Amino acid sequence: MSDLKNQKRMAAAVLKCGVNRVCLNPENAEEISNAISREDIRGLVEEGAISARPVKGISRGRARVLAAKRSYGHCKGAGRRKGAAGARNPSKRIWIRKIRAIRRELRTLRDEGEIDAHLYRIMYRKAAGGQFRSVAHMKAQLEQISGRME
Repeated sequence: MSDLKNQKRMAAAVLKCGVNRVCLNPENAEEISNAISREDIRGLVEEGAISARPVKGISRGRARVLAAKRSYGHCKGAGRRKGAAGARNPSKRIWIRKIRAIRRELRTLRDEGEIDAHLYRIMYRKAAGGQFRSVAHMKAQLEQISGRME
């Protein structure tokens, strides 16, 4: 097979790919060596004498396996962690999650008539002040208050 470097370069430009992806059919070597213009190369591409190899992809298989393991707690030990606990799960996000849950519960209690608007407002302000660790803690406090009221 003669030197087809120029044809390969032109084919790469025509196929809009890299030179290493250009595949020249050895059976059509004579025709390819006679091709001196881009028009000739385009004709050979249509015939199938010149083609582009597929793009190599990066397999996600290993990443999927690792993600599956992490979903049930593996590969998450102290040796894998790069940030402090507060960087991986910021205290603000924890607070937002907690306060939203408490406020949601307060709303449902008020709407169902278990607490009146006045008590709702008192508990809402206490929640905003950070008096409750969780929804369960808030409910326990509510029971104590309602027990004292009776």
